[in-house]
Parts: sequence; structure tokens; C-alpha cells
Amino acid sequence: MIRSLAVIAFTIMSAFTFASGPISWKFSAASSADGNILVSLQANCEEGWHIYALTLPRDDGPFPTVVRMTSDKAYNASAPVQEPLPVEVDDPNFQMKVRYHTGSPVFTVPIKRTSEGAFEVKGEVEFMSCNDKTCLPPQVVKFTVPIAALK
Repeated sequence: MIRSLAVIAFTIMSAFTFASGPISWKFSAASSADGNILVSLQANCEEGWHIYALTLPRDDGPFPTVVRMTSDKAYNASAPVQEPLPVEVDDPNFQMKVRYHTGSPVFTVPIKRTSEGAFEVKGEVEFMSCNDKTCLPPQVVKFTVPIAALK
């Protein structure tokens, strides 16, 4: 009985450690020169790991990174999500050309304020992380970024 409980406890602790994975995220916002707000989603990929670009050449391989914004009357997306230039390679594991990001890529969502008051930008990023030997199942990370009222 004690051995079974120890195995269950170890499995649960391993799941929490595994769930954090090799990718972490930071979210922030800053005003741009044109009056829009730039919401930044920065991935931090551990050495040897990567996440995929927003678009991939085919649909039968890895999952692309997807950014979803929650609709709100305080703002509107003013342009599509922007990403840094991805690395493009032929991947023998998927037997196709793929595009991905390593290091600390920043995805940017330009939004236009429609309210002078403070508000929160909410959304989620879904991504798949891989190294040269394995891939982890896609994960979803929700985010909330506070935006200050206009002065």
C-alpha cells in the first residue's frame, strides 16, 4: 500500500514538473509611436528546444503557434500578430519543410484602444515544442496584460 502511494505521488510530481516544459512565457505591453498598444508575448525556449512559426507550409506536420485574443469593447486588434523571422529547415522527423523559433522570440499583437479607462488584454497562446528527438503535445498558456488609463 505504501509503495503504491509512493508511486502515485512520484507520478503526480513528475506530471507537474513535465507540465512546465522547456518553454516559458512572459507577457507585457507598451505604447507605440502611432498611438497603438503593442502586446508582447515572449517565449523563452530552453537550449535545444523550439516552437513553431505562426504558419507552416503544410497541415500534416507539427502544430503552428496560435495567438488568440479575447474580444473586448476597450480595444480592437489593429493588425495581425507579428513574429520574428523563423528558421526554415527540412525536418527529417516530419519529412517536410518546417519553420520554427529558438531562443527568446517575441510575438507582437498591435491593438487600438477604444476606451480611455484602464482595461486588461486577455488571450492565450497555443504552441508545440520540439527538440531534435521528440515533441511535446501542444500546450495552451492563458495571459492577462493590464493597460493603464490614459492621462
